[in-house]
Amino acid sequence: MKPVDNKALANIFYETADLMEVQGDDSFRIRSYRRAAEAIEGLPQQIADIVHDDKALLAIPGIGKGMVFNLKEIFTEGKLKIHAELLEKYRPSMLELLKIQGLGPKTISLLWSAFGVSDVEGVEKLAREGKLRTLPRMSEKSEQKILKSIETYRNISGRFLLDTADQTALKVIAHLREMPGVEKITPAGSLRRGRETVGDLDILVTGPCAKDPTQRDAVIEQIVKFPSILEVLVKGENKVSFKLRTGMQVDVRVLPPESFGAAMQYFTGSKNHNVTLRQRALKMGYTLNEYGLAKLDDNSIVASHTEDDIYNQLGLDCIPPEMRENCGEIDLAAKHKLPRLLEQKDLRGDVHMHTVETDGRCTIEEMAEAAKARGYQYMAITDHSKNLAMANGLDDKRAIEHIKRIRAANEQIDGITIFAGIECDILADGSMDLSDDVLAQMDIVIASVHSAFAQERAQMTERIVKAVSHPYVSLLGHPTGRLLLRRDAYTVDMDAVMKTAAKHKTAMELNSYPDRLDLCDVHLRMAREHGIPIVINTDAHHTSHMDLIKYGVLQARRAWLGSTNVLNTLPLEPFKRAMKKDWPAAVSV
Repeated sequence: MKPVDNKALANIFYETADLMEVQGDDSFRIRSYRRAAEAIEGLPQQIADIVHDDKALLAIPGIGKGMVFNLKEIFTEGKLKIHAELLEKYRPSMLELLKIQGLGPKTISLLWSAFGVSDVEGVEKLAREGKLRTLPRMSEKSEQKILKSIETYRNISGRFLLDTADQTALKVIAHLREMPGVEKITPAGSLRRGRETVGDLDILVTGPCAKDPTQRDAVIEQIVKFPSILEVLVKGENKVSFKLRTGMQVDVRVLPPESFGAAMQYFTGSKNHNVTLRQRALKMGYTLNEYGLAKLDDNSIVASHTEDDIYNQLGLDCIPPEMRENCGEIDLAAKHKLPRLLEQKDLRGDVHMHTVETDGRCTIEEMAEAAKARGYQYMAITDHSKNLAMANGLDDKRAIEHIKRIRAANEQIDGITIFAGIECDILADGSMDLSDDVLAQMDIVIASVHSAFAQERAQMTERIVKAVSHPYVSLLGHPTGRLLLRRDAYTVDMDAVMKTAAKHKTAMELNSYPDRLDLCDVHLRMAREHGIPIVINTDAHHTSHMDLIKYGVLQARRAWLGSTNVLNTLPLEPFKRAMKKDWPAAVSV
């Protein structure tokens, strides 16, 4: 039989678990297959080398006697019987259905039993024909939701959240870091530009290994050993492309050090930015590609080592990666008028955090100590209000008691100021979820929509306009309610909302949580045009979530924001006044 590597084995077990879930098998049994898949996937040694050694197999965490039997079956029979039977029963297309939001295993099983349908196209046809509503717990509304989910799935297929791409890049870097001849391993592409979602992941490897065949071959071989690879698409002398189990494609290129700057510029993009830059180069008598900037007449390289060299040779200041979207940045660079963009070190606090009092996982004190360790001057505890019952939200009485606990912690912990705040739900009619008497006692009030997302545009706009007009609301939290790759923003007239916010001095939040990044870069620019400052927060539910602030900073940089556009670059007292609607004329650091 054809040799079976760990990646292929893990895939068999993952698929078996997924199809067993559709079949309604025992949950413990399903978990055992998933645990085995994860164990095999992360194992440095090939199972094929130890498949005849029961003791060695049983020593692998997650592999029990049943899984040893299954592994031996694969290697002796060339397949796993239960996996083959499930694929024959449900067909491989069933696996794709599990990726559609709203189609859980039970619903998929019901669809299969009633209609014998096992693919996306079949479910879509049933929904459009109005046949899904004939099933238990299904309705016309359910059909429309499923159709919307299918449309969303098709639109976002192959896209990944920024932090997912970032974490994958870090794993690739760690995988290659110690290889001889490797000097730099650098992410490029849309990850480096800070796009809110990422398609393919581009990574550049530079160093002497690019010119030493032995070292280069060793690096290439190490790349294809990266865990979680589902399929190697390209394996050449200087490039490896592979697809991960997640569906993400990763392109790794091995380049000589002298091409680093040109390659970084070229592979960072964007495409439109690069086209405009190449046109400028041609007008100046040069040609520009991933190897360097060269003279047209004799093809001699004039710049290639650094991006600064490339841009400077073209009469430009070096343009930050986040700005490279062909939105006028090249003209500004030619005039030496690029803005000074926000940096993470400019931020003095994070003021959207949750604790164990509602749906957080850490205490007030733990969150405060973590914020202090990050060098912040101030932070805020902003637990949920009562309308968010699933998060154990606070009513007026509990909110008052919580304020007292926050004030007490502020007295006990030196070196950081802990603001008492609330993330207060904006109810369907635009009123606030807590009484004005309670809100008046808060240092910070974040008003957020957590329900009734399907309101018509006019109704949603009126609702949010009413909230940002409230005298005690400091800022509007995750203003459009979107969840990237999961839920679209609700329909709202953001121009009307921002005009009202500017009038009533209610700031806008940039929520750094990677599945939100809300506001988007377009709305951030709109806020700047309306004169509305931004507060960049993490919406942390655990101390580790505070690290996510970097994604909010990237988003702000994509909108060309500087420290003067962001309120939490302010020192303590001016920031405190700003949360009470006393905005400074300009933010200074």
